[in-house]
Order: sequence, then structure tokens, then C-alpha cells
Amino acid sequence: MQRDGYYPYQTLVDAYGNGGFRFADMSHKGSLLCLPSGMHAWPVSAIGQLNMESFAPVFAVADKIDVLMVGMGVQVAYFDPELRRAFKQRNIIVEAIGTGSAISTYNILFAEKRAVAAALIAVTDAGAR
Repeated sequence: MQRDGYYPYQTLVDAYGNGGFRFADMSHKGSLLCLPSGMHAWPVSAIGQLNMESFAPVFAVADKIDVLMVGMGVQVAYFDPELRRAFKQRNIIVEAIGTGSAISTYNILFAEKRAVAAALIAVTDAGAR
């Protein structure tokens, strides 16, 4: 992966845990955005950091996304209705679930060539895969 935490192609996520992700035969430490523009480092480490600014890279390519999977870490929490409205205004369906489930669903939809993206909070859980 390049030093700026960017891989220029959207791809499947092969594994997660230990604070990062594996994709395209590479490792990435930290949270991750899987967007039509590529795989990007995402400076979010907790649910409390989810806001309009943290989703700005997603909004920038909203016209290329139908579904956004938000991986909220190990525990699923309340997803801000203001954020949900912002996505709805851009015609994006948001599913906010645990990171593992978000990856599984993202991978299936991506393999089906659907217009999907993912915003994944990294988990350190040893039970991740």
C-alpha cells in the first residue's frame, strides 16, 4: 500500500482483525473506506467519530454508490438520524452493522457488481477473521 493509505482500485476485503484489514495481497492498519475511487485509509477509530466530515469522501462519490455498509466495530450502536438523512438525500441506502457482517455483505454485493461501498471501523478482536 502506498504511504498515504490509498490503493487505486476498489476490491474485496479478504480478512480483518488485529486493528486492520487485508485486501489485494496487502495489509492495512486502521479503519478503511472501500469506495469506487479505491481503498482509502479512514481516520475513524470509534463510533463517536462518525459525522458529516468523516463521511465527506463518501459524499464526494455519492453518485456512484447505491448501498453503503458501515462497519461499526464489534458492537453495533445507534446511527445518527442526521447522517442517515444526509445519505438518503443522496439516494444511498445505509446499513450500519458490526464490521465483520459489513465486510461479508460488502463482499457479496461487490462480487455481484453492485454499486456498493463500505466504511469500516477496524477491530482488534482476536476472534475476527
